[in-house]
Amino acid sequence: MFGEKNLKLVDEEPQTLLDKDAEFEGKLTFEGSVQINGKFQGEIFSSGVLIIGEGAEVDARVEIDTIIIQGKFTGKIKAKRRIEMHPPALVKGDISSPGLVIGEGAIFEGNCSMGKPSEGLVFELAQNERSQSASSPE
Repeated sequence: MFGEKNLKLVDEEPQTLLDKDAEFEGKLTFEGSVQINGKFQGEIFSSGVLIIGEGAEVDARVEIDTIIIQGKFTGKIKAKRRIEMHPPALVKGDISSPGLVIGEGAIFEGNCSMGKPSEGLVFELAQNERSQSASSPE
């Protein structure tokens, strides 16, 4: 499924395409969806969907709703909704998102933050640790 060349990653076609022979450096803002198949370096800000296609090389700081990666990405991603990595994706950097999908064969090297647990959960975990250490002989 993920090895298919014409993998359909979103419900609609991207509204804008930076194709494989294109290189861009700077700040990109957009609405809707954009697919990058070429090279990009800079910053990307959007409430839409960003697709980094297979063969793309992106070095950027990204703040986005949803990002789907099949190419190479280096930098920082802060996604409001979801980050998806599909093979042969290679992602190096720090990512933050409430939703994360890493497909088998995709590579991620970096730090990931998916939000903080609720205070109740932290308290419950601390209680469990205390009760386990109290019951184990030293």
